Amino acid sequence: MTAQQANNSSSALDGGALDRDRPLRLALRLDAAASGALGVLLAAGGALLDDLLGIPAGVLVPVGGFLILYAAGLWLLGSRSPVSRPAVWVVAIGNLGWVAASVVAAAAGWWSPTAAGTAFVLVQAAAVVVFAELQLSGLRRARSAGA
Repeated sequence: MTAQQANNSSSALDGGALDRDRPLRLALRLDAAASGALGVLLAAGGALLDDLLGIPAGVLVPVGGFLILYAAGLWLLGSRSPVSRPAVWVVAIGNLGWVAASVVAAAAGWWSPTAAGTAFVLVQAAAVVVFAELQLSGLRRARSAGA
């Protein structure tokens, strides 16, 4: 095999891995973008939102800071080649845990949220369910593609 053939073969293998990882990358980047945007909103505007949502700024601001860091981690994870399957499993399971905690918080009325606050918690939980499903779907596709 010539050096050129070896390079072409290597590029084809790398491109194949990237193609198999495309759904995972997209799911992670969508989650990162949404988490980052919500994180900035909560971290910067938590004090303004606490009356509207009925959730104290002392909760909103740290959650916003966490979401910003989480978004950075998701973006980093999605930029790796290949994407770490075990790490994506941790993210998807963590997302489902976040959903469960959000539903419990809304149902239990933690922090005495307003109607807007309850809707906010439930809508973001629904979005996180979508991200978890996209991540799990990406894992299934990668597995069926022989990754």
